[in-house]
Amino acid sequence: MANEELIYRITRAVYARLGVGADEHMVEQLVTDVYSAIEPIVTNGSQPRTADGSSTSVRAREARDAGSAERLIISVFGVDHPGIVAGVSEVLAEAECSIIDINQTVVQGKFAMIIIADISRAKESASALKERFRNAGERLGVRIYAQREDLFNAMHRI
Repeated sequence: MANEELIYRITRAVYARLGVGADEHMVEQLVTDVYSAIEPIVTNGSQPRTADGSSTSVRAREARDAGSAERLIISVFGVDHPGIVAGVSEVLAEAECSIIDINQTVVQGKFAMIIIADISRAKESASALKERFRNAGERLGVRIYAQREDLFNAMHRI
């Protein structure tokens, strides 16, 4: 089973148990914890091994590979026009978040941008920021997707 399918199934199971009104942050953390615990077994059928052949703990691997819940990966896609970078940056600035890295390009009039943001000092939750980005995307005429780095990494791990 593909890792993305497993994450989707875990997420569905958590929401089924907690209800659709469950706190999104709690659901994300539970899915991350469950996936981190079972991923080594699903991937290669055993605990991960170090270079000397000894078994690594799930916690050590999780700390190394999981990413941070205090960073947000923001993806922006749409037709290019002035103000997109400013609009997305404004949401981050208002929430007191810092841009760690940013990369944007325009290909034949199509705009794409990825931002890694530090949300450790944010005045609001990752869920609230996601909603603000969704609203800003509608206002700017682009699609904006935001996801905590740890979840992004878990969903895109090969």
